[in-house]
Amino acid sequence: MIHDVVVQPLTVNADERGYLMEILRESDPFFTRFAQVYVSKNYPGVIRGWHYHMKQTDLWAVVEGNVKAAMYDMRKDSPTFGTVQEVILGVDHPVVLVIPVGIAHGYKTIGVQPSLLLNFADRLYDPASPDEYRIPYDSPDIPYNWDIRIT
Repeated sequence: MIHDVVVQPLTVNADERGYLMEILRESDPFFTRFAQVYVSKNYPGVIRGWHYHMKQTDLWAVVEGNVKAAMYDMRKDSPTFGTVQEVILGVDHPVVLVIPVGIAHGYKTIGVQPSLLLNFADRLYDPASPDEYRIPYDSPDIPYNWDIRIT
């Protein structure tokens, strides 16, 4: 587990009508602040990554489909520097994933249905000065293969 990454299981209240899944409360210990929420629709097999932030913390939840999120700790002062971690998120694995500053991250939609990923960002996106630094998904600098599941 990467230091400071939070994987919080979600409670799903289901009955014959469907389900209700509470994602975030202001009182959650991992919640710091809210600035913006956006949704990404992703088709099966699509990889979105790698990127990282120097100021923004991401808080992800997948409300349709499933994704395999991967993270790489780039923080030189971290006890888990150089560590890779995977987390499955989605309707089959309802969790919130908190990704701190300095963690390269991305995800791949798995299964046969598109995914809808919500990001509760703690900073507003600024197109004039974006806090988003990209790394190719197949970068040799990150020891990760999107087609292999880490066990």
